[in-house]
Amino acid sequence: MAKVSAGAAGEVLAARFLRDKGYTITAANVHSRFGEIDIIAEDGQYIAFVEVKTRSEHALYTPREAVTRVKQRKILGTAAMYLQRHPTAKQPRFDVIEIVTATGHPMKALEINHIMGAYETEGLHAAF
Repeated sequence: MAKVSAGAAGEVLAARFLRDKGYTITAANVHSRFGEIDIIAEDGQYIAFVEVKTRSEHALYTPREAVTRVKQRKILGTAAMYLQRHPTAKQPRFDVIEIVTATGHPMKALEINHIMGAYETEGLHAAF
């Protein structure tokens, strides 16, 4: 059996989590010249651009700490391009889903934390 990367496992777990919460997954692994968005999901009011970060239970840092200002800029640029191609009346929101997994078992989530509106877009308008 092929080994599953922590990142790929985290994205599968995050998509399941969002579906269970009533979101529709619109797209995954959306690429642009700016970067990539892991998951684009919608509910009744929002279109959420979701960055998924996965770490094992003994990691030194929390998964959310890996979503730096540079990463945020890349996500914003990709989101802007996506919205130009797929206009919507829904409010954009930028979320982070952090997943902590059992060591050596990337598909065994010990904790899933959905941080809605994880960062402000103010000051990042250069991405648009």
